[in-house]
Amino acid sequence: MGDVILTMKGIDKSFPGVHALDHVDLEVRRGEVHALMGENGAGKSTLMKVLTGIYTKDSGTITFEGKEVEFHNTREAQDAGIVIVHQELNMLGHLTVAQNIFFGREFKKGFGIDDKKMNEEAAKLFQKLNIDIDPTDTMSDLTVGKQQMCEIAKAISHEAKVIVFDEPSAALTETEIEELFKIIRDLRAQGLGIIYISHRMDEIKVITDRVTVMRDGTYVGTLITEECTKNDIINMMVGRVIYEDPKTHSMVPEGAPVVLKVEHLNAGKMVQDVSFELHKGEILGFSGLMGAGRTETARAIFGADPKESGKIYINGREVTINTPEDAVKYGIGYLSEDRKRYGVVVQKSVAENTTMATLKKFVNGIFINKKKEEQVAQDYVKSLDTKTPGIDQLVVNLSGGNQQKVVIAKWLTRDCDILIFDEPTRGIDVGAKNEIYKLMNKLAAEGKAIIMISSEMTEILRMSDRIVIMCEGKITGEIGIEEATQENIMNLATREIS
Repeated sequence: MGDVILTMKGIDKSFPGVHALDHVDLEVRRGEVHALMGENGAGKSTLMKVLTGIYTKDSGTITFEGKEVEFHNTREAQDAGIVIVHQELNMLGHLTVAQNIFFGREFKKGFGIDDKKMNEEAAKLFQKLNIDIDPTDTMSDLTVGKQQMCEIAKAISHEAKVIVFDEPSAALTETEIEELFKIIRDLRAQGLGIIYISHRMDEIKVITDRVTVMRDGTYVGTLITEECTKNDIINMMVGRVIYEDPKTHSMVPEGAPVVLKVEHLNAGKMVQDVSFELHKGEILGFSGLMGAGRTETARAIFGADPKESGKIYINGREVTINTPEDAVKYGIGYLSEDRKRYGVVVQKSVAENTTMATLKKFVNGIFINKKKEEQVAQDYVKSLDTKTPGIDQLVVNLSGGNQQKVVIAKWLTRDCDILIFDEPTRGIDVGAKNEIYKLMNKLAAEGKAIIMISSEMTEILRMSDRIVIMCEGKITGEIGIEEATQENIMNLATREIS
């Protein structure tokens, strides 16, 4: 590591009802990857938004390359050499990949935009990142993981001296994460300062040099990564011990009835002849690399995408599901991997989002029973430990993990018997993950049947009673949790079936 390139000292920031940052310190050196860790709501993203000019600090100083600075917007920060890759995607879906990457700084040819040049430069970036994305593809047609890689390419396209990665690997496969780490190591070798925000403890030990921990908007301390343990970091973050042992045996009662049966489901290239069963009280893990067809399978079952053929049985009876309304009618709830796009309405309150899927229950005549709605929302805020100033708070103002809890509350209010959790802990810290894991186990113990799609191998092994593995749109294997290992899951996840 070289000399100090960035210092944030005594940063303070308040919002109505929330003291988000309470005199926080952070120091970043040239040629280091510096982890910034803390539970959801600890203030990590807020601190980075202060750094990059999205928020104005109330007090404190920011020193960059030896000079005190204060940026008033992200463009000023980018021009100075500080770029952020946000946790939530900021791409324009109707534009091409290349147009998104160079948005606001397009290459010109005469009086027009030089799309050919932008496509060429984008292709060079992707070649450097070693990922296969066509610069002419429309952004909305890409998976969440591919969109995230485009966001990273956009950041790298700036002549940055400090890059902030805010949960960059949350939607990436193991292979894509390895490629990301190669890029980060290259950037570190070039003398850049890297701030790396992640909730994945194993990543922190692999890629970072130092770790700064925040809790409840305050600075807790900074550790040298190779000199500390995972438990040291977790204890600083949450003040308690969290155990992450894998599940050793299925918790499904013997003879548990089949509540969902899917036979020979086909829906485009990504869902080919998919068949499986889900039992009452079971957590059925779906594993596979990005693009394996797991989400597409879930969306076809839920009626969000059209099916070409196949049969779906609920409690032994064949049903027709053409729309999400049909699925909900038959007791299926779906928590999307992209919560802002499909899970919540961010400009509505916690209470409104909680009751969104069950609004009829709260209507008297033409009026909504606000008292009843508020009571139900309050109960779920308490039971899920959702960090919010109140149930009237707009969801857009909550952290990513707490937004996910609101989505879960929405489907629990609906009392669905079959729940599809698609990347349930994406972008959620270790403490909140533990709460959601406990909740999922509790729901399964109460007889709910859960399909859990996850790209985190540790999550699959910790939560699943049984694991279905997919590759290239097909099921390549099924393993009981007793026999499951990372190796045999990975072998099946990379084995194509002709």
